[in-house]
Parts: sequence; structure tokens; C-alpha cells
Amino acid sequence: MEWKPNRDDQKPLYKQIAAYFEAEISSGHLPPASTLPSERALAATYAVNRSTIVAAYAELESMGLVTRQKGSGTKVSSDIWGLLNKRMPNWNHYVEAGSVLPNFPIVQRLREQSKDDRIINFMSGELSSDLFPTEQFQTILSSHRFTENLGYDEPQGNERLRAVIAEHVQAYRNIQTDASSILITSGAQQALHLIVQGLLQQGDAVAIEDPSYCYTLPLFRSAGLHVHLVKPDNNGIRPADLIELHKKHRIRMIFLNPDFQNPTGTVLSLERRKKILDISSEFGIPVIEDDPYSLTSAGEFNQPTLKSLDLNGNVLYISSLSKIVASGLRVGWVIGPHPVIQRLADIKQQVDFGHSIFPQWVAKEFLDSAYFPHHISLLRQKLERRKQEMVTSLQALLPEQVEYETPQGGIHLWCKINGLSNENRLIEEAIKKGVIFTPGRIMGSESGFVRFTYGRGNEQQIREGIKRFKEALIESTMT
Repeated sequence: MEWKPNRDDQKPLYKQIAAYFEAEISSGHLPPASTLPSERALAATYAVNRSTIVAAYAELESMGLVTRQKGSGTKVSSDIWGLLNKRMPNWNHYVEAGSVLPNFPIVQRLREQSKDDRIINFMSGELSSDLFPTEQFQTILSSHRFTENLGYDEPQGNERLRAVIAEHVQAYRNIQTDASSILITSGAQQALHLIVQGLLQQGDAVAIEDPSYCYTLPLFRSAGLHVHLVKPDNNGIRPADLIELHKKHRIRMIFLNPDFQNPTGTVLSLERRKKILDISSEFGIPVIEDDPYSLTSAGEFNQPTLKSLDLNGNVLYISSLSKIVASGLRVGWVIGPHPVIQRLADIKQQVDFGHSIFPQWVAKEFLDSAYFPHHISLLRQKLERRKQEMVTSLQALLPEQVEYETPQGGIHLWCKINGLSNENRLIEEAIKKGVIFTPGRIMGSESGFVRFTYGRGNEQQIREGIKRFKEALIESTMT
């Protein structure tokens, strides 16, 4: 046999072997009832373990392509194209062939661990349920009359909600807009998907921060985009780096999280905001401003949004209620030029016929009530206490091992772990101790960093979680 499995391929060897024989059988090169090489002989031919061949043949058998009988070996099914042999689709092939790429395996593993109630979760980027305005929602549901149409709503989203959001962003973020320039989405993540799908093409170059939440999203890779990382300092990304990047790669879009950036917590300086908008206008590059955290500041926060400074319609502004009200509400929005909003609304209509009316109605009533400012005030206080608890715990338990800059807002603490030599072992030891976190490398950064989310647990859980992390760190460095 001339064909050999490719050991440099990420696909497991047994799957490569199964795929080869499937093609040979389908093409007729291996006719019905013909005998395949023995497991031992084929293992020797391909220089693999016999168990690899056993797994490959088992996969072929599950597809109905071969029959296996002790003493007779493995044969191509004699009725492979007949009525007696009912073939099942090879779902593994379909799963692997999908155009949307899966999450990083480590992300999938950690999310699976997060289902265990005994785990202290510093990974999930959301608020804990005790920070949700549950009682206020119950009051709204019991005392406000629901009169909305239960049919499909407008593709852009409920007009009343969009009008309330226009007032909201003007009051809190000084953004001048109207309902026609707003699209309601299922959180900020759907907004990003719509922008990538509707406004970019395969091969386009985009710039994101390094590290960045965007780096964890497979949507950029699935769309075939060329992602270029821009490293920020304490004042955010440097405009000169963007210019240099554009000259080399002709950047088509810039994705930024200017306020309490996820994961670093940095704030883009006013001078750099203005310069980035100048670059956007000079080269005609759209800027996507993702703003989930600006209302979580502990004290006064007067930094203007890029959108509020945008005089030319170059910025698409994304925000949501996920990080400030409740993640399960799934209400986000995009603000931008009317033709862009219409394009994105058309794509969303093709996907889900528009947003559900119930969460839109609840969001409208909540944003348009006295409950909202009161909730935000309490949320800021509680998040500040949790952040201080995390900082205090790290100072007390890991004063030399962990370095960080305390953010003014947001829900994350970005930490450098000094002397970390084996990140994978740290993750495994942490799981054993009952705590999970976000490894820095899956957010685009070099290894040696972790992201702790303090919005997810109360003060007691934060103290215990840092204690468990210390124990895991000690175990991971022991030989």
C-alpha cells in the first residue's frame, strides 16, 4: 500500500486510517466481501499500535462498511449497497466538516467542569445570580400589563425597546442616536457574529487586542479571517501599531473593548481614542466598539465612548445587559449607520425571524424605570467589594507569586503568575482542588497569565477560591 497516515495531521491516526478505507470501499477498489489486512499486519505496515487499527476497523463497522468475525478477520460488507445493510450516516465526518469551528478543547473541558456545584468558578464571565435584579423583574411581571403583539416582531427589534435604548445610551454614554439606527441582538456575541458574517469576507484582515475575549471566539477563524493581534499597554493599544499593521496587511476592521478591557481591565486613553478615530477616517477602517463594562466603574468614570466622539459614522457600537443586569436575558444591541443596521437586521431575520418579544418587553420596562439606576448603583458597590476581596486574598496568600493591576471597573482581574512552568498541570491541579479560571493563552496572550472573574462568586467563595488556587499552584510546581 502506498498510502500512509500523516503523523503531522491533527486528525487522530485511527480516523485517518478509517477515512482511507472508507474511500477505498466507496470507490469500489475494495469490492464487497473482500478481506481487509489483519489488524497485526496493518499495524506493522503503518507502524502504529494494534489498538489504532482496532479503533479504525470499529469505526468502519459502525458505519456498516465492514463486518468483523473472530477467526475470519475483517471483510467489506457483502451487502454494502443492498437492502439488507442499513447504513448509518458517519456523524463524525459531518461533525468535523462543519463550517463553524469548535471552541478550544481546554475551553470545552473547563465549561464541563463548571457544571459541578462544588467548583468555585473564576472562569465564567458573567454575574452571579444574587447580583441579578430578580425582585424588580418579579414586580414588573406582576404589576405591568403585557400588551405586546405575540407575532413576529420587527427584524430590528421592538421599536419601543429601541427608543428606550436610544435614551439610555444618551443618558449614560452620551451617544446621540435614534431607534432606526439600533438593532436588538441576542447579546453582544450575536452582534459580533452578524458583523463578521454580514460585513466581512474570507481572507479579510482584522485587528484585535492581545489578549482579548475576541480571540476565544471561533467565529473569526470560521469566517476565514486573518486575525492580527495588537498588544496594549496600560493606556490601551498604541495607534502607531495600528498604522503599521494596516500598511502591512490592509486591515479591514478594528475590534476594540476600550473600557475595562476583557481581560486586562485597561482603559483606552482619551488621546488614543481620538487618534484611533483619526486613523479610522484617514484609511476608511470601521471600528467595532464593544462596551459591556463601562457602567460597572467603582467611582466616577468620565471617559467618552468612541461612538460619542465619532462624527463620521465610522464606529459600530455594541453593548448589552448581560454584564450589568442578567446574562440570561439575552438582550444586546448594535448602533450604527442605518444601511449597516438594515443589512445586519436582514441577516438576523434569516437566522431567527427577530428577537423574542418577552425579554425585549422586560428589558424595556426595566430600563425605563427607577429600578435601573438603583440596580446599577448597588451592582457597582457589590462588585467593588468582591474585587477588593480578591485583591486582599491574593495579597495575603500569594504576595510574591501573582502580579496584577487593579482595574477601576469590569468583573475581571488579569494576573501574571511568576515562575509558572507548566500551565496544563496547574489547570489539572486546580480542577482537583475545586477551582477553575481562564488560562491566559486561550485569550491570545503568552502563557503565564490567568484571568480571574470576581463577578461570579461572593466574598466567601472568592476567599476560598484563591486559597484553592494557591494549593493548586504549589502542587503544580512540585517535581
